[in-house]
Amino acid sequence: MSKLRIAITADTYPYASDVTNLVRAPFTARGLVDIINELGALPVVLPDVPGAKGEDYVDLFDALIIPGGPDADPTFYGEEPSRHIGSTNYKRDVFEAELFKAFYKAGKPIFGICRGCQFINILMGGSVYQDLAADNPDSYIRHSQGADGSYPTHHVEIAKGSSLYKSLGATAYVNSRHHQGIKKVGEGLTVTAKAADGVVEAIETADGQIVAVQWHPENMWQEHAEMRRLFEDFIGRVAAQK
Repeated sequence: MSKLRIAITADTYPYASDVTNLVRAPFTARGLVDIINELGALPVVLPDVPGAKGEDYVDLFDALIIPGGPDADPTFYGEEPSRHIGSTNYKRDVFEAELFKAFYKAGKPIFGICRGCQFINILMGGSVYQDLAADNPDSYIRHSQGADGSYPTHHVEIAKGSSLYKSLGATAYVNSRHHQGIKKVGEGLTVTAKAADGVVEAIETADGQIVAVQWHPENMWQEHAEMRRLFEDFIGRVAAQK
């Protein structure tokens, strides 16, 4: 039996590489590649390609992961950039939008991480706070942590009956490396986890096709077994579709 093939969208490294002296090289988190491989699936990292169509990719893969990265271009949710927005990558946004639409239409599992969670929400008609500190007065937790990125720093409450609840239970202790957050929830999505200050920490569809979290489990599974279950359950959903 052939391995499950998991597409992972790449971010873009904006500086010259010491090895090849190339600028704008595609990359993704090593921990994400490693966990997909450990679970017996084949991780394939996809750089953004100008003019690419999602239909050209969807039949090649069994599932899609949209990982962390820069802020989404606010024109995708009908806003101009505020003075508090961080770096953006419009080319990545366009490419991911193409892939997401094709995988969603095909009914294939989609997993979002941090920026991926926010961008999926945007593509489903939602929006984000361009900066939690500036735009959401109810946000009092430090969501862009000062601790090492692999360390958990705050708790989230998880909705009973959700896919996330089956993986992690009623609460989880998570890392937090984001300054934006979901504002308007996209159509067909349900909020399945929140921080104590009300910031959305996870969304999913009722059928479990989409599960997306605001934290970075790819940096935690090595020392926190419960975060490994997120990936195990994702691969389980992918296998069930075959």
